[in-house]
Amino acid sequence: MRSTIESFLNCLSVEKGFSPNTVVAYRNDLTQFAAFVEAQLAERDLAAGDWTLIDRDMLLGYILRLREREYAPATVARKIAAVKSFFDFLVRENIVARDPAENLGSSRLAKSLPRTLSISQIEGLLSQPAQHATSEAKRDKAMLELLYATGMRVTELVSLNVNHVNIDDGFVRCFGKGSKERIIPIHDQAIRDLMTYIREARPQMVTDHEEALFLNRHGQRLTRQGFWFILKNYARALGIEDQISPHIIRHSIATHLLHSGKMNLRELQEFLGHASISSTQIYTHLTSEHVRRVYESSHPRAR
Repeated sequence: MRSTIESFLNCLSVEKGFSPNTVVAYRNDLTQFAAFVEAQLAERDLAAGDWTLIDRDMLLGYILRLREREYAPATVARKIAAVKSFFDFLVRENIVARDPAENLGSSRLAKSLPRTLSISQIEGLLSQPAQHATSEAKRDKAMLELLYATGMRVTELVSLNVNHVNIDDGFVRCFGKGSKERIIPIHDQAIRDLMTYIREARPQMVTDHEEALFLNRHGQRLTRQGFWFILKNYARALGIEDQISPHIIRHSIATHLLHSGKMNLRELQEFLGHASISSTQIYTHLTSEHVRRVYESSHPRAR
């Protein structure tokens, strides 16, 4: 069973260009599913490696098991989606004749609105590193400013090399999901902080011929986990530790740009690197809520 899963994951990576992080998520979900299936087949004295023996009742049992373990609804929906994609692959490869996951409900979860920070909270966060004079603090200031300036995913941020940033012309070359490249402009404040980091701090941190833009204390490329730890420390100082994650900064800039009224949805889609406009449309709900709050606080008959 595990070899078939690996074939599917290879298809996602090589043929569909899924990111390494997405492939890892699929692997974790399908490995969990395979363990459940193997246990069920063993109870019925059936061949453990035969995907054709899986029926709809077994899939419903898996969903019930997930809910019994009190997974969040969004997590359950993601795991079901992974199973449905996997069985679609099995049918295409003629490994199974029929798809037992066809018409399997994914609990039709309404997309929850992403959490965001206010502009004042963002400004407070961006000001935190400036309270220190270390090389790491200059790196952190440049990272946070660049993240908020560009709306990049954290994986995209830590994957940047020095030559991906054009200080003179004010843009960064970003490689997103599926290795799709996009050029993102950088505002003046972010450029100044990047210049300070690259010219003053990075030379004190780098070892050998490391190409990575953002480095850890060992002079090597900073990891996603390393960035998360840094962000948490600054958020804790502001008292917003429970409100923040790296992706919330991305949600925040997207919402702030739409609130400004100067960027439309298609432009925001390109800015964020969304493959589908449907991924970007979630922010229209946030702006609608913003408009309603403004309306209710300002309209003479609404107050």
